[in-house]
Amino acid sequence: MRIRPGTRATKADVRTAARADTAGESPAAPRGTGARTATILGLAMLCIEGYDLFILGAVGPSLLAHPGWDVTRSTLGLLGSLTALGMPIGSVAAGWAGDLYGRRLPMVLSLAWLSLWMLLSAVAGSLGFFTLTRFATGIGLGALIPLVTAYVSESATPARRNLQVGTALTGLAVGGIITGVLGRALLPSADFHTLFLFGVFPLVLVPVVWRLVPATAPSTARETGAREAEEQVAGERVAGEREAASANRLADILTARHRRATLLFWAATFSGLVLVYGAGTWLPTLMVRTGYDLGSSLEFSIAFNAGAVLGTLAATRMADHGHLKAATVASFVLAALAMIALSTPQPRPVLLLASAIAGLGALGTQNLVNIAVAHYYPPHLRGTGLGFSLGVGRIGAVVGPSYLGAVTVLFTWPKAGFYAFVVPALLGAGLAALFKGPERGAGT
Repeated sequence: MRIRPGTRATKADVRTAARADTAGESPAAPRGTGARTATILGLAMLCIEGYDLFILGAVGPSLLAHPGWDVTRSTLGLLGSLTALGMPIGSVAAGWAGDLYGRRLPMVLSLAWLSLWMLLSAVAGSLGFFTLTRFATGIGLGALIPLVTAYVSESATPARRNLQVGTALTGLAVGGIITGVLGRALLPSADFHTLFLFGVFPLVLVPVVWRLVPATAPSTARETGAREAEEQVAGERVAGEREAASANRLADILTARHRRATLLFWAATFSGLVLVYGAGTWLPTLMVRTGYDLGSSLEFSIAFNAGAVLGTLAATRMADHGHLKAATVASFVLAALAMIALSTPQPRPVLLLASAIAGLGALGTQNLVNIAVAHYYPPHLRGTGLGFSLGVGRIGAVVGPSYLGAVTVLFTWPKAGFYAFVVPALLGAGLAALFKGPERGAGT
């Protein structure tokens, strides 16, 4: 149902319009029919981020042995942190631009940017230039998660929103699996630069995104329509409110109504990304340090990501049944327990299982936090909420690799690196236990 311009809408008209839009009557906001396409496209885009997230860990042992570059464990941690340092720039800018201009254009620019800098990483001839390419790549990577999460959430079938968003977010882990498989096949016999050549894949998705992703967000259009109708009832001016909303989106998510949830999301994302980027950079190296060869350590990385895929799908099914907070808390706790198990001598199958559980507890848990953020905010603030949550939380991505690097340098005990993961995991569990439910109207 549409409210005709120039007429006054009653509250009953607003409710009727909202029901019609949710039922799929609004041609600007199709439901269900585009959900599968959005989920698959989102998964493909986040495979790129996952591939890059774990590539530094996969090539880490080769970098340490690379002649002429003099890479140390501290340098490896610094490379991971510098990659993450560019991500808040991309997250905040893309979240804001996506809410203001729609998801399509920022997505296309991010994919093109990623292809350029991954290609330059593949041809980098010095450690200094390689470091620069990693920082620049991080800017593009930071943009993808808030854009993709918002896009899939807005296209999802309401009853399966958590599952569909979670499925798209498993692209991070699928990309990590691809990294592990390629690293297992090519390293150490091939030069580590070879793995970065696969980073040109984002260019293939550019025309697909341009064709399939709408220029404006459907849910944002629905929200705007409902808000316009309510403004007619209250006698408010639509243009004035839109102008204020565009200028004050950060202020909106920090008002008394949203402040507690916003700060909790930021802190939980920080904890989650310490785990994700610490593991992405260091897990294979820690396993090599424990006594495994590079091929075996990459198998643990593959198990880590496979666990993240399966665990995220299972946890999002729980979330669709109203248990998102419980699933998030449990996953953080599992991350702590799995890292302790990995530090102990166990049969190989047990260690592979522990690595898979660690994947759920680290990468899978961060997926759940992203879903909680997308679920909480109303559509016109969703991209901004996700962008700032990931932007501020990316400090954890910056801290994580260097934190693990410092622990491995300061403590010669091989188990120290694994125990270093326990602190952010337990902190994240405590923060997730304080999460609020969705903001009223956020599910549209």
